Amino acid sequence: MSVLERDRIIDESARQRLRDVRKKGRRFLQNPLSAVGLLIVLTVILTAIFAPVIAPYPADTGDTLHFDQTNEAPSIEHPMGTDTVGRDVLTRVMYGARISLLMGLVVVSIAVAIGVPLGLVAGYLGGWVNTVIMRVTDIFLAIPPVLLALSITAVLTANLWNAMIAIAFGWWTWYARLVQGEVLSVKEEEFVEASESLGASWPRVAFKEILPNIVAPLTVKATLDMGAVILVGAALSFLGLGAQPPTPTWGRMISIGRDHVTSQWWLATFPGLAISFTVLGFNLLGDGLRDMFDVEVEE
Repeated sequence: MSVLERDRIIDESARQRLRDVRKKGRRFLQNPLSAVGLLIVLTVILTAIFAPVIAPYPADTGDTLHFDQTNEAPSIEHPMGTDTVGRDVLTRVMYGARISLLMGLVVVSIAVAIGVPLGLVAGYLGGWVNTVIMRVTDIFLAIPPVLLALSITAVLTANLWNAMIAIAFGWWTWYARLVQGEVLSVKEEEFVEASESLGASWPRVAFKEILPNIVAPLTVKATLDMGAVILVGAALSFLGLGAQPPTPTWGRMISIGRDHVTSQWWLATFPGLAISFTVLGFNLLGDGLRDMFDVEVEE
């Protein structure tokens, strides 16, 4: 096969992908639940970005204490009430969005950075390389991610970054497994054979030819995982293994509020609603992307 013929095949494939993306984009916007999910995610992201500007009491995210206004019920001055030391709950919920989104983004990024290359190598090379990588992956998959994260975090110093590392330590496996399966189905395509026939090296074929063609399932998986990671991160914070006080985190706020749930219901209710709202948004967005790309992704 000549170079011109190979370029023709690759160019035609790229044009076809562009047409498909436009068609699927229209399908995504026509799905009401997908649009709602996108709106929720954008709302949370914008709240996190502009929290220093829109939060009513930014100083309440630090060591500031207001013992003269402790445990005040929701009011015009404090729409979500105040906590046990007088800090504004709305402000802390807004800043908590920053921590949750940061955790989701960092964990998913680390998982993709580790799992995708391993999955590409395993799927493309096959043989003993595939066997070794997949058996190691299976070992990690046999351990529940939350249990693995709890074990690692308990050994390390309890802080935000160690919590993110602990979660990512077992999260990469899902991406390795997903990519390995996608590579097995894609590497027999015509454009891959065209590159191989011209003597392209296996890293070039794997990372330049195959990887761009499996971005859709990776995007869906990453979007759905954002919500899952936020939940796990909130669980670690709830147990005191995440970001430490006075840093506002939703899980820690719920942990403090659980002791006052019958008398000061707002302490745990509003952070809990924030978690539910955010996770719902990412799940709806992920489901919309899955329908748009017409891919099956294991959650």
